Amino acid sequence: MATTAQLFEEPFDADEYIERLAWRTPGGGSKGGAEAFDPKRLLDEFTNHIEELKQLDEKIQRKVEKLEHQCHREAKEFAHKVQDLQRSNQVAFQHFQELDEHISYVATKVCHLGDQLEGVNTPRQRAVEAQRLMTYFNEFLDGDLRSDVFNNPEKIKEAADIIQKLHLIAQELPFDRFAGVKAKIASKYHDLERQLIQEFTAAQRRGEIGRMREVAAVLLHFKGYAHCVDVYIKQCQEGAYLRNDVFEDTAALCQRVNKQVGEVFSSPETVMAKLIQNIFENKLQAHVREKLDETRHSDVEQYLKNLYDLYTKTTALATKLTEFNLGSDKHTFLSKLIKSIFSSYLESYINMEREYLRSRGALILQRYYDSKNHQKRPIGTGIQDLKERIRQRTNLPLGPSIDTHGETFLSPELVVNLLQETRHAFERCHRLSEPSDLPKNAFSIFLLLVEHLCVEHIDYALEIGLAAIPSSDAKNANLYFLDVVQQANSIFHLFDKQFNDQLMPLISSSPKLAECLHKKKEVIEQMEVKLDTGIDRTLNCMAGQMKHILSTEQKKTDFRPEDENNVMIQCTTACSKVCVYVSRQVEHVRKSMDGKNVDTVLTELGVRFHRLIHEHLQQYSYSSMGGMLAICDVAEYRRCAKDFRVPLVLQLFDTLHALCNLLVVAPDNLKQVCSGEQLTNLDRNLLHAFVQLRVDYRSARLGRHFS
Repeated sequence: MATTAQLFEEPFDADEYIERLAWRTPGGGSKGGAEAFDPKRLLDEFTNHIEELKQLDEKIQRKVEKLEHQCHREAKEFAHKVQDLQRSNQVAFQHFQELDEHISYVATKVCHLGDQLEGVNTPRQRAVEAQRLMTYFNEFLDGDLRSDVFNNPEKIKEAADIIQKLHLIAQELPFDRFAGVKAKIASKYHDLERQLIQEFTAAQRRGEIGRMREVAAVLLHFKGYAHCVDVYIKQCQEGAYLRNDVFEDTAALCQRVNKQVGEVFSSPETVMAKLIQNIFENKLQAHVREKLDETRHSDVEQYLKNLYDLYTKTTALATKLTEFNLGSDKHTFLSKLIKSIFSSYLESYINMEREYLRSRGALILQRYYDSKNHQKRPIGTGIQDLKERIRQRTNLPLGPSIDTHGETFLSPELVVNLLQETRHAFERCHRLSEPSDLPKNAFSIFLLLVEHLCVEHIDYALEIGLAAIPSSDAKNANLYFLDVVQQANSIFHLFDKQFNDQLMPLISSSPKLAECLHKKKEVIEQMEVKLDTGIDRTLNCMAGQMKHILSTEQKKTDFRPEDENNVMIQCTTACSKVCVYVSRQVEHVRKSMDGKNVDTVLTELGVRFHRLIHEHLQQYSYSSMGGMLAICDVAEYRRCAKDFRVPLVLQLFDTLHALCNLLVVAPDNLKQVCSGEQLTNLDRNLLHAFVQLRVDYRSARLGRHFS
């Protein structure tokens, strides 16, 4: 059986179990091993082993039954024990309830007895206290203070308690009978009060927090307690303001005193609030008045800077002070203190701000024009203005209204100064204006910026620039208006940036936003009208200059050479000079404009350039060789047109180049060329007009191709 038990090793596998049993049987191995395989012997072994397993199973079954019986017996015993414990617990709980009821009964009796004892003891204590006070009162009545409590300095606390009570009693007595004793009690009351305050002050100087707390507790019931607090506040400020920065000194003082106040006084928040109020109403107010009053009338710029700086530092200090316990509504308390200091200055702030900006802006403008030795001319009046209007509406060669000698009268430095002043004004306005007045005040500052920068400077420069533009037939004219355009655009970008960065946050949620946007739009539209007018007249001048070059440099013999066999095929002198001039003007436009304005202006210039060349070519007649020269000129013009980088302009010159081919094509091929891709959509009269420019038009009877 032991051998059989060894075969039941975990994990159990039936096949493995049979194999091991067969392997242990002599002659039972699958390969025979040392002995030959003996099936009979293996069968006997299996039969015996099965009998052993049956016996083992019976033995194990008996053991299981025995254990189950034992388990049932122990379960019953445990259940009996649990029932016994439950009964014991129930008895204990009943005893506990009885004990609790008994304790409650005894406690009720004790409380009742205590109330009875207190009811007896309280009148007795009051009687004793009354007798003691009557004794002391008699001493005051006799005028002889014999008690040690009034004569021993170490018992000043006890004496203060007595005299405070006697003082209350004396106030109820009739004056005619007890005038003397009331005066003596009052005198002693004030004397003790004075001694206590002196003791508190001395303890404060020595830094004895415990003694200060004791004396403050005694003085709490005296009328002089407020005076004690005042003395404490005054004394704690001694030596606190040694640096130049009163705001940093105040913050450091409050930080240091805050902890001490909590240890000394029973109502520290009241004492801290009174300390801060004292500092604001005395130290800070005097400092602000000194800084502002000395510059209010003598130096407005410095006054505004000082006002902004002082108000900013005061509000920052108030923010720091909110970390202390100052009562339930400390923010309102601090706001009232700040208002009490600055109210008189803030009421007149915006008027002084506007007046300063108005005078400062005028001064900046005047200094600039003085540096240019320029006397500002009134716009819209006088003979010069009449001349300008006539020149704008006609082509009369009146010449420019004024000669600016290339000066644009726009100064980046002046603009930066104006914007800087306005930026500071917006910052001050944001800090110093009431929330309800902020949008209105910011709008008034914006109007001053518009007046000085947009009207007095940019608009004036545009007017001067317009007046300085020469007429379209002027010779060798210098065109400076594009420089004015360039600088005006740059300046307006700065103006727009300040509008978005500085002004918008101040007015974004108010009705003033619509007014500001309308004013800005109005200014932009006025400037755009003048810019468009100036650019149009400048383009006219450019076209006039090109026309002048062509009229002076182009000869009739250029396209009808006397000796056609000895002609170099190249562009004419007039063409070269015009292309050089146009390329220079295109580059000038690119430097002066930005964004889509570049393409718009170059498109207009290119169209006028094409129109001029088209009309110019129709003034001449062309021989066969002259036609080749004209094609060379147009090819050069087309190459110049590529610099415009405008598809329309290049297309126009491509078409013009195709038209010039009509000047040289053989008569028999004329109809075929007119039907080409670039000319098929053109008006037949235009094609005919170009063919008529040929010298051989009549002799070759070319007109029949258009009949």
